[in-house]
Amino acid sequence: MPKYFPRLASRTAALIGGLLFSATVFAQNAFPAKPVTLMVPYPAGGVSDVIARTVNTTLGKQLGQPVIVENLGGASGSIAATKVLSQPSDGHVVFQGSPNELILAPLALSAVKFKSEDFRLVNMIATAQIGFLTRGNLPVNNIDEFVEYARKQAQQGRPITYASVGPGSFYHLLGEHLSKVTGIPMVHVPYKGGAPAEQDLISGQVDIFMSPLGTKHVELHKAGRIKVLALLNPTRIDTAKDFPAITESKALKDFTFNIWTGYFVKRDTPEAVVATLHKAIAGTLTDPTVRANLEAASLTAPPSMSIADAAKAYTDGIAQFRAIAKSINLQAQ
Repeated sequence: MPKYFPRLASRTAALIGGLLFSATVFAQNAFPAKPVTLMVPYPAGGVSDVIARTVNTTLGKQLGQPVIVENLGGASGSIAATKVLSQPSDGHVVFQGSPNELILAPLALSAVKFKSEDFRLVNMIATAQIGFLTRGNLPVNNIDEFVEYARKQAQQGRPITYASVGPGSFYHLLGEHLSKVTGIPMVHVPYKGGAPAEQDLISGQVDIFMSPLGTKHVELHKAGRIKVLALLNPTRIDTAKDFPAITESKALKDFTFNIWTGYFVKRDTPEAVVATLHKAIAGTLTDPTVRANLEAASLTAPPSMSIADAAKAYTDGIAQFRAIAKSINLQAQ
């Protein structure tokens, strides 16, 4: 073997390694190199689908590639989340999710094998305000009257009932947490979705339902078919000034919650790709048409946040909901 062969082999290996590194860097810098799939974990027609189809065209313009919406429902959104985790970590498949799918599903469903930390929040896209809704003939007109009524009903052996969209859902945890912080026994009535829960609330079959507030709820309130006692916000919001913030009550002034939707990628997605996606989402949220369409769906565009802000929001959300789940002894089923 010639003496120069080891040196040549070493140089060749270094050259190949350099080319591979350069190709990787180029691929990251060229992102997106093809259409981006926006994975929505629910069927078409729901609120999640509305969000995706409100933003996908503008987001595509920001990215310079089409953004294609794919709906894949099932198992509290975990089927879609699992599919995202099976894809390459290159940012071309983005998960549109919330605490429901990525924080609560792993806590409530034993079949879910991923962890919340397997995902990274790039940026929030929409926030929904939670209304404290009651049946129209419940004999209360504000939160403090409700708490007193619920306490008396429990003492008389007739605990109030609260609806949710299923065991382990955000709305189930809200109801259990409400029961715990007030010390008042309440009965959970799970439904398969928001629509049947709302129907039973309207017909008086269930007492309360804490749900994202929509235009339909405002109209039902005006018609006397339900009551909106408060929004679970720290302050009143401009789009619903007629409804008190929960902080205006004495009994539940710290019971503030909302539900947000964000865009997630796999944890090991390259930083350059995350930065490109973050910038594109932020640009999308400045579009007046996007903001107007979100508001028309009773959603709010979130305040501008950095990549670090997004990471902290997700970490805080994980800690918050895990603590609530532990406090109510939520068991995976």
